[in-house]
Amino acid sequence: MQHFSREHIQHHFDHAAATYDDAAILQKQVAAHLDERLELVQIQPKTILDVGAGTGILTAKMRQRYPDSRLIAVDLSTHMLAKAQLNLTQQCPPSFWQKTKKTLGIKANAIEFIHADANNIPLDDGCADMIVTNLMLQWCDDLDTVFKEFRRLLKPEGLLMMTTFGPDTLKELRQAWAQVDEQQHINTFIDMHDIGDALIRNGFGQPVMDIEHFTLTYDKPIGVLKDLKAIGATSAHKNRQVGLMGKQHFTRMLEAYEAFRADEKIPATYEVVHGHAWAAQEVFKGPDRDRSGLVEVSLESFKAQAFKSKNNL
Repeated sequence: MQHFSREHIQHHFDHAAATYDDAAILQKQVAAHLDERLELVQIQPKTILDVGAGTGILTAKMRQRYPDSRLIAVDLSTHMLAKAQLNLTQQCPPSFWQKTKKTLGIKANAIEFIHADANNIPLDDGCADMIVTNLMLQWCDDLDTVFKEFRRLLKPEGLLMMTTFGPDTLKELRQAWAQVDEQQHINTFIDMHDIGDALIRNGFGQPVMDIEHFTLTYDKPIGVLKDLKAIGATSAHKNRQVGLMGKQHFTRMLEAYEAFRADEKIPATYEVVHGHAWAAQEVFKGPDRDRSGLVEVSLESFKAQAFKSKNNL
């Protein structure tokens, strides 16, 4: 298991709040894809939690899709939440129905903002009909704890919609660093199948998982690192190298990254895992399934009963 420093994560996202939106090209695209998938889901949630809301990119989409829902934005960074509040005021004008309700004197649903860790959100059990989370789970070093918390917060049959990064994310940068030293400069990302298993372990059913690949391109390798810094995405491992590294060390990594240049551009690959699951126990099939309430009828008994019924016609 990875061990992350929550203080490190909070500090870097606080620092990145001012620059996040300009650099979060991928985060915006993935949020749009998550939102599009809700077209296929028959649900009208009364309360929605956006966990790891950041600057409100996905929260804004949820307000547009579900204008009558109560929305709660949760994030570890107070600076991100402040930026989200500003963005949602400026970028999400009220819908026609919201304006009509205001005219009629009906109070519109306000968005609530909660500063909290995804491991421990100060809300009541079963308070939410839907939880959405966009590219946040990769910052959690114990998925079981997070999914257990999500399951606690969801009402029975509530929906979890999520995205996170898979193992191929930043593979070029990871391989470039590997040419220089054996330090862990890049976070380890969890495989799609392991995420599905963690969902089932913690009381979710019918998990559906799939993968999208994105490639961002840059003129120089340093551009990749600048974008990562701008969104607060630095290594969060507790055993990460602390302090400045030598200029020669860093230069060697940039030179190693040049080996991936293609069509005059430097690539940065992102593997995005999409998933959704319901707050209901998975129904297992096979010999190890729960057999309580199951009545077994032998084929011979079934044939005998059928023969008897036929003769009584």
